[in-house]
Amino acid sequence: MQYTRLGGTGLIVSRLSFGAMTFGTGDWPGVDKVDENNAKVLVERALDGGVNFFDTADVYSGGQSEIMLGKALHARRHEVVISTKAGFRAGKALIQSGLSRQHLIAQCEASLKRLDTDYLDIFLVHKTDEFTPLEETLETLNDLVRQGKTRYVGFSNWPGWMAAKAVQMQRERGWARFITSQMYYSLVGRDLEQDFIPFLNDAGVGLMVWSPLVGGFLSGKYTRDNLKDSDNRLSRFDVIPFDKELGFKVVDKLREIAEGHHATVA
Repeated sequence: MQYTRLGGTGLIVSRLSFGAMTFGTGDWPGVDKVDENNAKVLVERALDGGVNFFDTADVYSGGQSEIMLGKALHARRHEVVISTKAGFRAGKALIQSGLSRQHLIAQCEASLKRLDTDYLDIFLVHKTDEFTPLEETLETLNDLVRQGKTRYVGFSNWPGWMAAKAVQMQRERGWARFITSQMYYSLVGRDLEQDFIPFLNDAGVGLMVWSPLVGGFLSGKYTRDNLKDSDNRLSRFDVIPFDKELGFKVVDKLREIAEGHHATVA
């Protein structure tokens, strides 16, 4: 396993992180297929492979993902880095969503309980919120760091202009800075390379990648014939827009490269 510093910090993380979105059963057809026993097996295999970086979110399977991940990592909590996220709707009430002070504090505390930990390593805002002033969100994140509830903060799925504005505001006001982003980036979705990654490099902000295999498409297990079989993930959760034919051409090339290295397409 290779390791790196996350962003401009001294936090050392494995270059491969483990995403726990599939942990849980029943709430997310085609996605949440991993029960508690299998979650433990997967986490142990990741740890044995040198992975020390694990990511989840409050809304994954209605909180089941955080609970399962917390149980699987419990004995080795102080050896690993755990990130989780908040911002999407977490309940029926109007106040149970967004990036308001009320919701972020409530969800951070709820995540701590579900993960059975005293602190988060990284707390990310999962989305944008057009109704909450940016200052309110950033000041709340700063407070959560000062209170010791999270070591670091970051953002996910933000446009570059908003992230740049936030970083500048954090610098000017002495607030805890974003140390990482979490964005979609893959061989068939390379938009970040134009402006976003240069911004990250300039600002000293790291990059966590979600869905680098495009929901499993780039694993090589899909073909033109089975792409829409009723029991596979992409038939039920095909949310990432990309040119499928171009994607298959990429997979064909990956398969050639993989064979030369005696490796899987993934």
